[in-house]
Amino acid sequence: MRVFVVSDMEGVSGVVKWEQVDGGEALYEEARKLYTEEINAAVRGAKAAGATEVVVMDCHGAGKGWTFNSLVPELLDPDCEWVVQSEWTEYTEFLEQGCDAALFVAMHAKSGTAKAVMSHTISGRDFRDLRFNGVSVGETGINAALCGTWGCPVVLVTGDDVVCREATELLGPDLVTVAVKQGLGRNSARNLPPARARALIEAGAKEAVERRDRVPPYDPGKPCEVEVVFASPDLVAPYRFRHGIEVTGPVSIVSRAGDWLTAWRQFIF
Repeated sequence: MRVFVVSDMEGVSGVVKWEQVDGGEALYEEARKLYTEEINAAVRGAKAAGATEVVVMDCHGAGKGWTFNSLVPELLDPDCEWVVQSEWTEYTEFLEQGCDAALFVAMHAKSGTAKAVMSHTISGRDFRDLRFNGVSVGETGINAALCGTWGCPVVLVTGDDVVCREATELLGPDLVTVAVKQGLGRNSARNLPPARARALIEAGAKEAVERRDRVPPYDPGKPCEVEVVFASPDLVAPYRFRHGIEVTGPVSIVSRAGDWLTAWRQFIF
């Protein structure tokens, strides 16, 4: 059984400030360790549920050489392998080969969500909303759609209580969620101690993989429209003559295609 662990950094217990997720900052080094250990907990849970191959993909844009590369390799569980990609959503080989379940670790809520810790969508400065066929989504939705393209269900989401609710609304009531902190604001939270957070993630991952058949893969629908709302008009300019994309307003565009992946890649690459 093959399990894909997709991770971000803002959803880690104890991570509440931007300096903790920005590569090169002093606080970042501690946060990297906390991040790696939460991923390890998910790996242990997947293995306990019978996973024979686990691949981890870091999706956190930390900046500098740490973008998609925030894990601490020497701390990583030896029962997994990890991917460092160049562009977000670029790596798909493991999914293409066939993957039984995906576990999303340390996720954050979408832009503009009340009480969500470090909420944003793609970029906290540039993006105000993202919609797949009219449904507003955050980064959980993006990664879920990527997995769903190859029929892989997302069975676990961890992070603050707000992203757990967001994920359940999108992916369904049989999704297993683990809230490792309670959001009190964009840069404040009531956190679980790391040991408790990791124990809950490990147990949640085991349960999620064992009941993986209860959650269907996420498909935004066919054909697909990816609508993007930017923070300012100047951000629309690069898309004015791009194939498959229509500028629909001063700060909005729509990418249209027969399926989600094509529409997404027209926009993101």
